[in-house]
Amino acid sequence: MQEPFKNVPLVWTINELTLASRLKQYISSGQNDFVDNWRKVFSRANVVVFPNYILPIGYSVCDAGNYFVIPGSPKEAWEVDSFMAVSNDNLRAKMDYAPEDFVIVVVGSHLLYKGLWLEQALVLQALLPVFPELTNDGNSNSHFKIVVLTEGSNTNYSVAVEAIARNLRYPEGMVKHIAPAEDTERTLSVADLVIYASFREEQSFPNTLVKAMYLGKPIVAPDLPMIKKYVDDRVNGYLFPKENVNVLAQIMLQVVSNGELSLLAHKAASVGQSAARNLMVSESVEGYAQLLENILGFPSEVAYPKAVTEIPEKPKAEWQWQLFEAIETKYSQNNSLKTSKYLNEFERQWNPTQREGSAAVVEKNEDFLYSIWEDHRSTEIANVRKRREDEELKGRTDQPRGTWEEVYRSAKRADRSRNDLHERDEGELERTGQPLCIYEPYFGEGTWPFLHSTSLYRGLGLSSKGRRPGHDDIDAPSRLSLLNNPYYRDVLGEYGAFFAVANRIDRIHKNTWIGFQSWRATARQQSLSKTAEKSLLEAIEARRHGDTLYFWARMDVDPRNPLKQDFWSFCDALNAGNCQFAFSEALQKMYGLKQNLSSLPPMPVDGTWSVMHSWVLPTKSFVEFVMFSRMFVDALDSQFYEDHHRSGRCYLSLTKDKHCYSRVIEMLVNVWAYHSARRMMYVDPQTGLMEEQHKLKSRKGKMWVKWFQFNTLKSMDEELAEEADSDRPKRRWLWPSTGEVFWQGIYEKERNLKNKEKEKRRQQSKDKIKRIKNRTHQKALGKYVKPPPEDVENSNTTTTTTATARLMR
Repeated sequence: MQEPFKNVPLVWTINELTLASRLKQYISSGQNDFVDNWRKVFSRANVVVFPNYILPIGYSVCDAGNYFVIPGSPKEAWEVDSFMAVSNDNLRAKMDYAPEDFVIVVVGSHLLYKGLWLEQALVLQALLPVFPELTNDGNSNSHFKIVVLTEGSNTNYSVAVEAIARNLRYPEGMVKHIAPAEDTERTLSVADLVIYASFREEQSFPNTLVKAMYLGKPIVAPDLPMIKKYVDDRVNGYLFPKENVNVLAQIMLQVVSNGELSLLAHKAASVGQSAARNLMVSESVEGYAQLLENILGFPSEVAYPKAVTEIPEKPKAEWQWQLFEAIETKYSQNNSLKTSKYLNEFERQWNPTQREGSAAVVEKNEDFLYSIWEDHRSTEIANVRKRREDEELKGRTDQPRGTWEEVYRSAKRADRSRNDLHERDEGELERTGQPLCIYEPYFGEGTWPFLHSTSLYRGLGLSSKGRRPGHDDIDAPSRLSLLNNPYYRDVLGEYGAFFAVANRIDRIHKNTWIGFQSWRATARQQSLSKTAEKSLLEAIEARRHGDTLYFWARMDVDPRNPLKQDFWSFCDALNAGNCQFAFSEALQKMYGLKQNLSSLPPMPVDGTWSVMHSWVLPTKSFVEFVMFSRMFVDALDSQFYEDHHRSGRCYLSLTKDKHCYSRVIEMLVNVWAYHSARRMMYVDPQTGLMEEQHKLKSRKGKMWVKWFQFNTLKSMDEELAEEADSDRPKRRWLWPSTGEVFWQGIYEKERNLKNKEKEKRRQQSKDKIKRIKNRTHQKALGKYVKPPPEDVENSNTTTTTTATARLMR
């Protein structure tokens, strides 16, 4: 139901009506949510297979157009075996039948239709001549007993059967009705003869007849085409024409002799019992083979199965009964109880009322604990932020200025640190002191059970949807926008995680070593155990092997490699025989070779190789590997994009395949590690024991060192970056979208840009000053005389008055 399993072919086989009955209850009680949920489940299957045409009618409410009937199932015979294993010999006594009674069971179609009761009445009427001891008044001591075993468990149908028997003057109690739901096997087991009393055309052989035959009971049935296909008259059963029911009385005279079964009837029952055990095996085997042939798309490493017409006769002769030996042999009623218990668990999962009730009990406590945790987390983040800012400020004041390149890198690093402060949480803080972090790429909720939650691991979601709540998983599309494109998310697969992490790697990865582990390795029980994790960390911390590729998913035990093929043969098997050609074409384009390669980089057979993207490298070496991978993948993409994007086909797969060259790049780390002279260590995922593969001494004269050395790859990377940055080609080009575009000229461009901006600001400042100086000043319209202060005037007046007074004296 969830990614990445939504496209996995899914076939359901349904052999019972337990869920169908539950669906009727949901509808009648108005529980439409349950019905809608089951509809979604049924629609997920590519095909829902039923062994007969009765079961699909019970599940019609969930029909999404994917129902299919393949007749035949060992269920009936197995249920009879299970019943006989626990049944005892006194069933007839428990059902009030005497040992001398002759019990005739009349069965009919599982479907109730208008004419069914009439057909049963005709059969009962045809049986009357068989019982000459019956008197006209309906009283008799006949030892014949008739049981009508037909759908219709309500009282009305039983009353109808009794009324028919009474009108035909059968003695009281000689004819009774039992619904199959009450116990089909028990009723059939006490029968001496079984008559099929339904004349309607059947599309599949009736299940009740299969059980009756397997119980060793002689059967009498109308000559319907589906019944005639498996019943030979007077060989393994008896047939009568449906247009002339009176022939039934003649058949009864052949089957019954002196109140017992005749020898011919015993012989027919024995032959029928042998045939019923493996009835319709051939149709079932061929039907499933044709179904799988139509819905399965086989990968190129798988040998195609034989055609349906070439299936041997032995598998079509009998059911594989040995597979049932491991199944607990209990009566089928217990299996129904188990099914009901299973459905009850589904109801509890889907019932929102129950979930809300259980959540309300602890809601207040959870809110309180969450608020405490939030406060504590905020405090820790604030402390970390302050500590980091102090360290950055100290580093800026103490460090020498150095060259322009060093200053540029330091400033960029400080900016990135400030921007990433908000992303730090508990998981990142735990990983800070570790030498290694292993990333687990995943796509969809279906992979969550296969991911780890310890500080050594970190999830990496390849899609923004389906990320794990409560985990500090990396959102790969936000780091590499290319992964927002579904085409490249599919074609790159888990390889897209390498590009996402390597893109400005120092923003998220602070450890000296880096690793990846596929969720598929965990699903196949090939992930690192605690012992292996400890062994790997000890080897890394002790620098025991230097620059090394550690891996733990090995090619020679991969289930896709049962023949233990060598490297290039295995790669060809995975890619429709075209891996070497695609690899050669990619290398030629990547290195700009004008002539075809005479050979591929040799990959010797003296050891094993890594598969499933489960390995560890020094971070510096990982960046170098991604630099090589980006150019190689770009060369591959130029080969396949046009045709594959248009038609969905590429020559690396025999069928339409959205993953195309993902199986080629799965093997790429081996080629790079071997020919770049890295040591390769296999780590046993269970014990942690390490074994070196392809020792360096054995590689002398075999490695293509010049092709894979750092200086060569770095110069090629800078040339591509310069082309992308300077020329900006208009053609479709994948390489710039897979990571950083960086070369030495970027420093100079940014420095020149800064100088231009600085010069521009300086010029703007000069122009502003010049405009101020050259500004025209308007002349004053008049001269302003400032009046003297009042205290000064008062003092002057006092002085003048005093002087005048003196002069007058």
